[in-house]
Amino acid sequence: MLGASRRSVSAVVRASSARRRALAPTASTSSSCPNSLMENQVKVPQFQTRWLSMFSATKTNDPNHEMHPNLRNSILVSNRHESTATSADTSDPTCEEFEYQAEVSRLMDLIVHSLYSNKEIFLRELISNASDALDKLRYLSVTEPKLLKDAVDLDIRIQTDKDNGIITIMDTGIGMTRQELVDSLGTIAHSGTAKFLKALKESQEAGADSTLIGQFGVGFYSSFLVSDKVVVSTKSPKSDKQYVWEGEAGASSYTIREETDPEKLIPRGTHLTLYLKHDDKGFAHPERIQKLVKNYSQFVSFPIYTWQEKGFTKEIEVDEDPTEANKVGEEESKAEKKKKTKKVVERYWDWELTNETKPIWLRNPKDVTTEEYNEFYKKTFDEYLDPLASSHFTTEGEVEFRSILFVPATRKDDIVNTKTKNIRLYVKRVFISDDFDGELFPRYLCFIRGVVDSNDLPLNVSREILQESRIVRIMRKRLVRKAFDMILGISLSENKEDYEKFWENFGKFLKLGCIEDQSNHKRIAPLLRFFSSQSEDELISLDEYVENMKTEQKDIYYIAADSLTSARNAPFLERLLEKDFEVLFLVDPMDEVAIQNLKSYKEKNFVDISKEDLDLGDKNEEKEKEIKQEFAQTCDWIKKRLGDKVARVDISSRLSSSPCVLVSGKFGWSANMERLMRSQTLGDVSSLEFMRSRRVFEINPEHPIIKNLSAASRTSPDDPEALRAIDLLFDTALISSGFTPDNPSELGGKIYEMMGSALAGKWRYATPEVQHVPPSQSAGPQNPEAFEAEVVQPVEAGGQK
Repeated sequence: MLGASRRSVSAVVRASSARRRALAPTASTSSSCPNSLMENQVKVPQFQTRWLSMFSATKTNDPNHEMHPNLRNSILVSNRHESTATSADTSDPTCEEFEYQAEVSRLMDLIVHSLYSNKEIFLRELISNASDALDKLRYLSVTEPKLLKDAVDLDIRIQTDKDNGIITIMDTGIGMTRQELVDSLGTIAHSGTAKFLKALKESQEAGADSTLIGQFGVGFYSSFLVSDKVVVSTKSPKSDKQYVWEGEAGASSYTIREETDPEKLIPRGTHLTLYLKHDDKGFAHPERIQKLVKNYSQFVSFPIYTWQEKGFTKEIEVDEDPTEANKVGEEESKAEKKKKTKKVVERYWDWELTNETKPIWLRNPKDVTTEEYNEFYKKTFDEYLDPLASSHFTTEGEVEFRSILFVPATRKDDIVNTKTKNIRLYVKRVFISDDFDGELFPRYLCFIRGVVDSNDLPLNVSREILQESRIVRIMRKRLVRKAFDMILGISLSENKEDYEKFWENFGKFLKLGCIEDQSNHKRIAPLLRFFSSQSEDELISLDEYVENMKTEQKDIYYIAADSLTSARNAPFLERLLEKDFEVLFLVDPMDEVAIQNLKSYKEKNFVDISKEDLDLGDKNEEKEKEIKQEFAQTCDWIKKRLGDKVARVDISSRLSSSPCVLVSGKFGWSANMERLMRSQTLGDVSSLEFMRSRRVFEINPEHPIIKNLSAASRTSPDDPEALRAIDLLFDTALISSGFTPDNPSELGGKIYEMMGSALAGKWRYATPEVQHVPPSQSAGPQNPEAFEAEVVQPVEAGGQK
């Protein structure tokens, strides 16, 4: 493969100018290295190129190996037109044709519709295969050092020809023999690595490095997603011969031949050349290849080099304009002139390291600083603010994976967005996907960002595999647990501003978790924050509420409203405030639903004070029985007047200053929930009518209005004014309790009528006598000053003008 040393170009130029010219890529003008640049290398010390380390390889007695030093000018795939245009020649006795062991059309259907939904995945698969070949060689060289007799660096190189639509992927790994080519590339879904690992297991050597992905398994055939023809040139250190495999998309057979061209021989490894389809030639651009490598194979454990165009600036002499030279005087011409120069950019092509071989999550957390975590977070997720918290952990046992999770400082994604790209899944350091729909994290935790690297998932992972995988379910459970630990750490930190910032951005997400994730209620509940009757300016936690509860208080009381003002002035709070019971104010639309799903916290039930059967723990059954008997006739009279508007009329235990209140049924919607459901565009009207049918009209027997009505129920039950008073009392209670009247104009009419009756004759309006002004004097424009000066004197009673 194309290993390279650190020798500078200037040293090579001094050693051999002929070798310099031979190594320059000549496949196309777009990837050529100009001779003018090579001649000026001594003048440009900052420019260095990477030459092959095989120049210093030890020679052997093998005649094939003695050939390599003279052929190293062809190791770079610079002559890629000649090295890859290997068509099947049936006249060549070394070329053999083979039939696939499975139907190719079925294979392509499997690849396109099941395994790979994105064409750019092909590069990830092929790089992973190359990485496996290098891993396998490194493992085998421990017991067979002679496999590394050709001193070639272990790396991967990718060269492109955008003009002709050709991509060449080269590795210096284990390579393949002729039989391995037939077994690996002729049998669909056959994995050389799987066979290798099986042999390791059988020989009780499986304790060694077993993180290989799949040498030329199904991943190899992903190359046909973008290629019309694929050529594989491979050389195993166990064989003296190099073989070329060639296959075309849609064909039922392939050919294998021995490589006999001296200029195309390689010491070890595999060269994979893809002839792209017409519509996919855009993949052959060097910039796109570099971007795909950084996205999918950024953390492959071997260096990946891509062939990139570069440039440097230098000064060159410029000839003087002859017309300007004629204008120069004789005296000036005798003086010494400075030579004119200009700056130009010299272009050249060279290998560029594209990946980082040591991902941060593989390092020991003790060795990673906070600054390094923050820098990784901002670089990976395109952020500009440091995260609020991070968690770096390794999970071992039933499932093994490494992960780094972050809590962002700001919110980008909306709560209704089910598709997020916040979790990047890697399999053996190879990027798989960041497009998930709840497989790794539930929707309400979609704001958590991080990377997850697993050794247990298959590389060819699809959405269906993720949904059905037991490994993924275990990973999800542990990731969610770590995410809650992070958030809890923020809430318990001394810097309260951090959690205030978190709650402002992500509080709604946790409330959604109360609705969607019942299994994690115990983790979510301590993180919730609310206003209360004793803390209207600062949010409090449920732990703080429970700690402040009175001794005689049994439940956690709350009221839902559209604002703090409405909640604070609701009549339901009157008796609770007298008893100094704290009441949570649920003013966010999601609060009430979240609390109803929690049901309880630390064995304390959540109780809505706007619903019937409120128990404040101070019931006096004998006294209540006496009051109910006293006002039984009044309650029946009011119920008869209101009819189906209410379910029943009861004596209230929650009022102290208000005459009455309208409460919801125990299992029905509250006034706030009814308001929210009315505002829904797709709300079900029929269910609305059903849920609002259970309303209870509660009266305060200590209030003067109720006492007067009680007297009217005994003496004048048919009095129209008394009946109108009941109607007005109900409508007023409807509004004060948070409900919306069905007919606001009718309510307004009742109020106006009542005001008219109350104010009739209370004040008299005396009409003053005004002096008559003749029409002739009132017509036409008037003098403002005269008008302002005119005073009309009042006429005394019984007097004369």
